[in-house]
Amino acid sequence: MSMSFKILRLPSVCALMGCSRSTIYRLVADGLWTKPVSLSSGCIGWPEDEVQTILGARVAGMADGEIRRLTTALQAQREAFSA
Repeated sequence: MSMSFKILRLPSVCALMGCSRSTIYRLVADGLWTKPVSLSSGCIGWPEDEVQTILGARVAGMADGEIRRLTTALQAQREAFSA
């Protein structure tokens, strides 16, 4: 996977997912979505490639355990990139 530099803000992620902001935050807390990237004070977003990867996993019918492993791998990839 290549690292994307396009960041989607919360309203865009909610629109793509078809859910509320509280659902996104619950998914993050449950390990079913990657943590947001801080862009500035009070401004967050998610790399577009991560959003697309997680949505693709959901469409493919991956179980929650598989999606947790996927989000952990995506988070590790992001952290390795920034190191």
